[in-house]
Amino acid sequence: MSNTNMAALLKEGEAASLRRQRVVQMILRVLVWAAAVITVGVLVALIAYILIMGIPNLSPKLFEWEYTTENVSMMPAIINTIVMTILSLLLAVPVGIFSAIYLVEYARRGNKLVSVVRTTAETLSGIPSIVYGLFGYLMFGVAFGWGYSMLSGAFTLAIMILPSIMRTTEEALKAVPDSYREGSFGLGAGRLRTVFVVILPSAMPGILAGVILGIGRITGETAALIYTAGTVAGIPTTHIGKFPILDVLASGRTLAIHMYALLNEGLYMEQAYATAVVLLVMVLLINALSSLIAKKFTRS
Repeated sequence: MSNTNMAALLKEGEAASLRRQRVVQMILRVLVWAAAVITVGVLVALIAYILIMGIPNLSPKLFEWEYTTENVSMMPAIINTIVMTILSLLLAVPVGIFSAIYLVEYARRGNKLVSVVRTTAETLSGIPSIVYGLFGYLMFGVAFGWGYSMLSGAFTLAIMILPSIMRTTEEALKAVPDSYREGSFGLGAGRLRTVFVVILPSAMPGILAGVILGIGRITGETAALIYTAGTVAGIPTTHIGKFPILDVLASGRTLAIHMYALLNEGLYMEQAYATAVVLLVMVLLINALSSLIAKKFTRS
């Protein structure tokens, strides 16, 4: 076979290969766009359905301070949701961040404890929330004697969101360039000072991403809290003299449980849709606020 024929065959083969690559690229591009459109479409449809069904049912009586069967107020549930979120984050965030700092900055390479902790965190991430609820009920409600209380729910939720906060913080710390550490050590800073002054501020956007995920799970959780925090429709308070104060050892329902209870009863469907609108707005506001804080840390 002559050189001319060989060159022609090679060109034909290259052209056929390019055609196949273009076809594959086109198919993949269509699949990616289809997945994006379906995802966005489902999200828009859900939000539109919630808004259309819920906004007409919003009324001032739904935001009265005390819950009754007449007003079906969600204000106590909103307060309980905020309290539950703060308590859970106070318990989970320090433990998750310090655990990640140990795994990344202090643990030795190849340490068996590190692999055990990571495997445990990944396993905890896949456990259904109903199992967490049963565990929280038996551990905090029965063994600790807290019963149905906000504190039992907060500890249960803290255990639920701890793996995600720890893993996201660990990845954020790993993403910080080693040159930052070397420069800090070169200036005479110790490891502890380097971690808190150099590493953590640089990793803060990634840490906040894990916190945002945790907040989203807290505000939307129902199964775990039904068995731990209970479903009492009111703000858990106690009195010291004449002054009422928050009682974390008393039962209280969050906004998600409030909506579930209304739907389960079947008597307050309109109020349940209105509650869904408020819950959606709360989640969006929390995510927007967290994103603004993350951007400020990124700029600084």
